[in-house]
Amino acid sequence: MKRDTVNIFWFRRDLRLDDNAGLYHALKSDQPVLCLFIFDSEILDKLNDKKDARVGFIYDSISNVRDELQKHGSSLLVLHNSPDKAWEKVLKDYDVKEVYTNHDYEPYAKQRDEAIAKLLAKHNASLKTFKDQVIFEKGEVVKNDGKPYTVFTPYSRKWKDKLNDFYLSSYPVKKYFKNLYKTEALPLPSLKSIGFEQSGQEIPDKKYTDVIDNYAETRDFPALQGTSRIGLHLRFGTVSIRKVATDANEAREKTWLNELIWREFYMMVMHHFPQTANHAFKPEYDRIKWINDEEQFKAWCEGKTGYPIVDAGMRQLNATGYMHNRVRMITASFLSKDLLIDWRWGERYFAEKLLDYEMASNVGGWQWAAGSGTDAAPYFRIFNPEAQTKKFDPELKYIKKWVPEYADFSKYPKPIVDHAFARERCLKAFKEALSS
Repeated sequence: MKRDTVNIFWFRRDLRLDDNAGLYHALKSDQPVLCLFIFDSEILDKLNDKKDARVGFIYDSISNVRDELQKHGSSLLVLHNSPDKAWEKVLKDYDVKEVYTNHDYEPYAKQRDEAIAKLLAKHNASLKTFKDQVIFEKGEVVKNDGKPYTVFTPYSRKWKDKLNDFYLSSYPVKKYFKNLYKTEALPLPSLKSIGFEQSGQEIPDKKYTDVIDNYAETRDFPALQGTSRIGLHLRFGTVSIRKVATDANEAREKTWLNELIWREFYMMVMHHFPQTANHAFKPEYDRIKWINDEEQFKAWCEGKTGYPIVDAGMRQLNATGYMHNRVRMITASFLSKDLLIDWRWGERYFAEKLLDYEMASNVGGWQWAAGSGTDAAPYFRIFNPEAQTKKFDPELKYIKKWVPEYADFSKYPKPIVDHAFARERCLKAFKEALSS
């Protein structure tokens, strides 16, 4: 049976049709373009929560993409398997010439893409990848000697100096929809058939422009609606980074743009120093003798530490898949410094729970809190939960929302550790590790 000749566009972290770099280049190629999404069993099989809201969000997003493609006489091929097995099926069913996709910078993704490129080459097909989820990547913002930055401030300065309309221009994908592969609607596996269910968890919308002008004044106060919560959409590419960065750059105040630059800084660090996914950027910090008390870790996870700002953050995370950024810093400092529990334990817990989990930013944030990262807080900076509460939740509105029993001391747990004692213990442990 004769197979249709196609080029493939492979959706991953770019679940939209508009302003999509790889899709644009695919549609400008010399073959009709079939769009593909793979529910990667290598990733999904490691998720313990079968109501993981991120999987439901991905499912709904690709359903929307499929519906839109069908309006243009095409469809979306959706497979559930390991990437190599999925691609073997695609190559069996179609005569594939070229595969287009967008860069992914995480260690697993880079290994996956390298393996798929080799597989395609055996079938006389090629893999072409493009920059889409960042404004600047890899070696585009580096020191004058070509080495990567490891400090944020000079990186951000060069990032801003380099920014111009060229990097913010959108890709006119819709002009080339006529080059989509024409097909009847392709079957869409049910969410249940890939082993998951809808969570019922609220998904934040894509609105962000109403907070960016006042972001500097509101971002640190968790009781306010002062942040955009757009991280989930950036993570899975349901919004264009070029559109978001354009709006941030045009805002009267640039603090929100700085947050986008932090995101790219951490991605650049992960790209150049992939070992930091599991090891301290500063190797001497891997010598710290963590206590790793499992009971205290459980109390931290459940929001039962006896420190209300920490507990409020953990309960918000467990209930909603989101935690306010200021509180992320407080809870991370508390775990790694007050409890002397390895930052990797906390990073893994956040990876399970955060809707907007992005490895580079999460690892970067945890290493910042632990003092082991690139632009890290020095090890002797240890957040005092009470001082942080007085400064950022002075009326206890955030705490009262998430820790209602705080008002009744008979019901609220006593602190699992004394902060003054924990601070001295931490300083001693870190000094010993860094001087050995």
